[in-house]
Amino acid sequence: MKLRAYQQVDVFTNTAFMGNPLAVVLDGEGLSDAQMQSFAAWTQLSETTFVLPPTPEGLAGGADYRVRIFTPGAELPFAGHPTLGTAHAWLKAGHTPRQAGVLMQECGVGLVTLKQLGERWAFAAPPLKRSDISAEELAPVLAALGLGASEVMATQNLNNGPHWLGLLVEGVDTVLALNPDHAALKKLGTKVGVAAKRQAPSGGLIRRANREARAFTASNTRIANDPTDLEVRAFAAPVGVAEDPVTGSLNASLAQWLMAVGHMPPTYSARQGTVLGRAGQVFLSKDAQGQVWVGGDVVGCIQGTVNL
Repeated sequence: MKLRAYQQVDVFTNTAFMGNPLAVVLDGEGLSDAQMQSFAAWTQLSETTFVLPPTPEGLAGGADYRVRIFTPGAELPFAGHPTLGTAHAWLKAGHTPRQAGVLMQECGVGLVTLKQLGERWAFAAPPLKRSDISAEELAPVLAALGLGASEVMATQNLNNGPHWLGLLVEGVDTVLALNPDHAALKKLGTKVGVAAKRQAPSGGLIRRANREARAFTASNTRIANDPTDLEVRAFAAPVGVAEDPVTGSLNASLAQWLMAVGHMPPTYSARQGTVLGRAGQVFLSKDAQGQVWVGGDVVGCIQGTVNL
């Protein structure tokens, strides 16, 4: 046991306690897998990360640090809010990236690039593997969610490290009214992301142009005063999280899918955590090379040490 630098941050929000909290152990050297998993289970946060030196392979690829990501029940190869939150904590601890305005993170899926876009950091969405969902696979999931097939507009298996079953449904109210059978989803071993497009008010084209211009700039505007384009919920009972407040990996894969098939534009923002009393906001943008970037604000909440 030794004292290790520790931070707790709130991700995908510019207002503390309104996003998705993350525990960051800034010195994970010497900890076993079991110790990391035990501490993540103790925090009872959706994710806890442990910062380590890069491996030789990661170092050769330009990695600034390596991170291991744990839910209360399992290790993840990649996750979005831990990526942004760990980057914020690492920089706050006084570290300097090799390249100004760019961070290279090594994790289970390999190297993930983060860039500073305005005053907000964003990560490059890892490559997405996606496939159709069979009716046999979908039926028990819909039953666990309490959804009828007629309410679902599109479905897709999404895998960018974590695997999600993605559903696009009709109406934000449908998303917000869901009361899933989490035990059934856990038994199925299926993590589910459900999303619905928000209807644009009159003058939507002007609103969209203004939003695209400021998508990656600092803003103190609360989400309630700046409607987003997509409402998202993430159910992850198989990894010990009934509902995740705000999920970067899911939003990344949803964006890659929905942009590719024309359901969403190349730049939009998503809201998540509404039912949990949160106001998470995720900024999605596809650049000229086709790379999707996932951005969000991060707020520091706790800084100190932990005895591990």
